Amino acid sequence: MAGGFIITRGYAPGAIGRVVEMHGRYYADQWGFEARFEAEVAAELAGFIGRYDPAKDGFWLAWQDGRITASLTLDHAGDDGAARVRWFVAEPEMQGSGVGGKLFDELLAFARETGQSALYLWTFEGLTAARKLYDRAGFVLTEEVMEDDWGPLIKAQRMEWRDGSGA
Repeated sequence: MAGGFIITRGYAPGAIGRVVEMHGRYYADQWGFEARFEAEVAAELAGFIGRYDPAKDGFWLAWQDGRITASLTLDHAGDDGAARVRWFVAEPEMQGSGVGGKLFDELLAFARETGQSALYLWTFEGLTAARKLYDRAGFVLTEEVMEDDWGPLIKAQRMEWRDGSGA
């Protein structure tokens, strides 16, 4: 256990609902996202778990006191052969605990071990702490677009990572 949390990989009973709940609450409270955002997370996460392949996909959960408090996913069914980083969220009390960095370390190690040399993610301007993690991990901004799919107007940002380790 590091920093008061443990990290597991793979599905755990209740994980879909918990990850959806964390997303729904955080993005509604902090950014004014509407119900359609939570519904999209629920549908897409359920679909991912239904096709989860542990040889190519990663689903990490951080636990504290027996409760899921953060998550991160690597979905190998991304665009153009690149795997997609998805559903990165941490409860407010876990932010700043190091859990995000640890989750990203696990994800990048897994990507390298499984030969996934190109990753991408979508984020948006204003998620400063998450952006610092993406930058530290070596993701670079490749695209920006204004959108209002979930209510408020945001600047969506696509970031990409390429493994330069030669592993």
